[in-house]
Amino acid sequence: MEISVQKLSRQDLVNRGIYNWPIWEKEVSRFAWSYSRTEECYILEGEVTIETPDGREVSFGKDDFVTFPSGLSCTWIVKKPVKKHYNFK
Repeated sequence: MEISVQKLSRQDLVNRGIYNWPIWEKEVSRFAWSYSRTEECYILEGEVTIETPDGREVSFGKDDFVTFPSGLSCTWIVKKPVKKHYNFK
């Protein structure tokens, strides 16, 4: 299960309706999480590293569009407070 991190143009963000998605915020912290559905999110602020049980790490931050696949279990390491638009598929 791969976490996808990409850059989208402002027009892509508008076309997908991302600015209308709900917002989630989290302080600097570390916590376990698992995904029962695919999540897409656009990072407005912050810096995060995701660790997977097999030892892989994926880092992302401001202006990144991130997709977490359904079935993924991971640990979130929030290094700088994060604010994101999110959508479950």
